[in-house]
Amino acid sequence: MTQRLTDDEVRKVAKLARLELSEEEIHHFAGQLSKVLDYVSKLSELDVEGVEPMVHAMETSNVLREDEARDGMPVEDALKNAPEPEPPFIAVPKVIDDGTAA
Repeated sequence: MTQRLTDDEVRKVAKLARLELSEEEIHHFAGQLSKVLDYVSKLSELDVEGVEPMVHAMETSNVLREDEARDGMPVEDALKNAPEPEPPFIAVPKVIDDGTAA
């Protein structure tokens, strides 16, 4: 293939990815992305006739257990390493805005 991406094409991809690139980076990445596309196009030359599609390179299987209620961790154990325990809770910084403007 060996078709170099244009700087405009790299700008378009960068915009879609919400990346701000300098002109030097755009030119640099045009070359790198062109090499990636060349490599991917080589994959189309492979003869995959009769090759089964696969999801993963190694065979995997899920080991599932019955969904049964069990006793949880005792509160004392859960709070043992908490930075600011306030039994039976853990104190954390406030992360929800109360709606008033500062």
